[in-house]
Amino acid sequence: MARGNLRELARQSMKTQSDAVKGKRQDDGFAAAACKQRDSEITQLKQEKANEKEEGPR
Repeated sequence: MARGNLRELARQSMKTQSDAVKGKRQDDGFAAAACKQRDSEITQLKQEKANEKEEGPR
């Protein structure tokens, strides 16, 4: 009878893994527009750093 708990834990684990594979994400408190804005800022910073690296060795 002790296996009942293990089965339940395994079901929960498999559900979270399958949700991750399907692309479902937990709500992290950000609106879609806020996420897009944050991502664009991060991308711009990365691009600026990459441009500086290209110009530096010359």
